[in-house]
Amino acid sequence: MNFSSGKLPAGFFESLLLGEQNFDKSVVLGPGTGIDCAVLDVGENYLVVKSDPITFATNQIGWYAVNVNANDIVTTGATPKWFMATILFPENQTNEELVKLIFAQIQDACEKINVNLVGGHTEVTIGIDRPIISGTMLGIVEKDKLIRQDGIKVGDVVLMTKGAPIEGISILAHEFENELKEKFSKDEINFAKNFLHTPGISVYPEAMAIRNIQGIHAMHDPTEGGMMTAIWEIAQASKKRISINSEAIFVPEIGEKLCKHFGLDPYRTIASGSLLIFCDAKSVGDIKYSLSLKDIDCFEIGIVENGDAKLIVDGELYTKEFRDEINKVF
Repeated sequence: MNFSSGKLPAGFFESLLLGEQNFDKSVVLGPGTGIDCAVLDVGENYLVVKSDPITFATNQIGWYAVNVNANDIVTTGATPKWFMATILFPENQTNEELVKLIFAQIQDACEKINVNLVGGHTEVTIGIDRPIISGTMLGIVEKDKLIRQDGIKVGDVVLMTKGAPIEGISILAHEFENELKEKFSKDEINFAKNFLHTPGISVYPEAMAIRNIQGIHAMHDPTEGGMMTAIWEIAQASKKRISINSEAIFVPEIGEKLCKHFGLDPYRTIASGSLLIFCDAKSVGDIKYSLSLKDIDCFEIGIVENGDAKLIVDGELYTKEFRDEINKVF
């Protein structure tokens, strides 16, 4: 069987990770479904490591690469510190201006979250038609402040920030601007393009705003596959049942319009920019208040229940394919 673009089928991917894993004692958290970062014991603190490629967003690829990797680091309670980038440029389509632009985007994104660009690799290569970046972000967290993505508890409230699909909205507006000009105004297109920055694909601001609040048991940054895939991944990682009210998931009006235009499900479209928070009910008020001080919206969308690792949406078992809708337009 040949695979379509996007994530590997969940069952097949899980089978790759079920073999005997003889980790040394420094490995606090290794690979698994829904586990986005490795956590390593390096002495006084934990070192948190994340790798993620950027293949869609060509116009602002450097900005995406830094922030998407940083997003997963902050979901563990860690502070991003160091970034490495492997940048592949297409043969016969690369000039000094393009290279300088992408490096400037990376440097700018790093500076905004106090991260150092410490290395990587750059080359012009055959077989690709656009720049591709594979990034690796490293961060540090105190041992008693680590938040694990398999740590949710029965009774936890599920919160989401900002809305969905923020990243998808920006990608569609950037990549298909000419097509959208036929049905959308210039202001609407520019508004959608700017979702990259406002409300922004970075969840660094909200993660920093709530980092000292007790009762947060897991966080997750919805990326490829969208909001529903991200929630399902947490259910699998924690072996818990999560029940979601789809009507509570906020989709900005421009997001609804763009997804309708392209025939996409906004709940299953790439969604960096929204932070999922799984927390004790007693912590909800403090979290919402802290986020409101940063003008960040927060919505209650579900609860963790007794039961097997399943995603329940509007009272029904969620069985849709976990494949990112945005693949339909590429």
